[in-house]
Amino acid sequence: MSVPVLTIDGPSGAGKGTISRLLAKQLGWHYLDSGSIYRSLAIAVLKQAVALDDVDAIVNVAKAMTLGFECADELVVKLNGEDITAQLGLEKTGNTASIIATLPEIRAVLLQKQQDFKQPPGLVADGRDMGTVVFPDAAHKVFLTASSIKRAERRYKQLKEKGIDANLIGLTKDIEERDRRDRERATAPLSMASGALFIDSSDMTIDAVITQVLDFIR
Repeated sequence: MSVPVLTIDGPSGAGKGTISRLLAKQLGWHYLDSGSIYRSLAIAVLKQAVALDDVDAIVNVAKAMTLGFECADELVVKLNGEDITAQLGLEKTGNTASIIATLPEIRAVLLQKQQDFKQPPGLVADGRDMGTVVFPDAAHKVFLTASSIKRAERRYKQLKEKGIDANLIGLTKDIEERDRRDRERATAPLSMASGALFIDSSDMTIDAVITQVLDFIR
């Protein structure tokens, strides 16, 4: 039986996670946060103090790690049995994940783990190359983005609400630099899949984005 897949790609901070989880809940489908897979590996690499230029060592960490996803009201991610959810959003984690995600050897190891999430009745896959590389035959593809300043403002608000000190200008620069790395990397660069629905969420509500995607699917 063919399993329907909805891919939602786009740059960091565009709202892919929130939108994808809500869509998965409404559709009754499974959910894959591919960014958490790379961020989980980044946390494992940082915990083990592995050098970011030691590709063989990072590959070994990737092969050995076990991941668990619990998607209730909020996404809970467990790395080797430890709840690492609070560490996923740290800037150091995100920057490390962006760096190791440029390594073809790492992407090859994690590709199969992502594809294994494709199970009935369906899957909503959130990431940067879900529609172009991981699930190129997906029935429905969306590219969700927003301006860098809007994404920085959202991130700034999230950090402030958690009591974490942040600098809006610094966050904007970090986002723009991460966008550049993701676009220019040799393996699976950030790009919009052919036939994907393009959505700029800069001035849209969450409900408006969800409605547009559901209309697109149906």
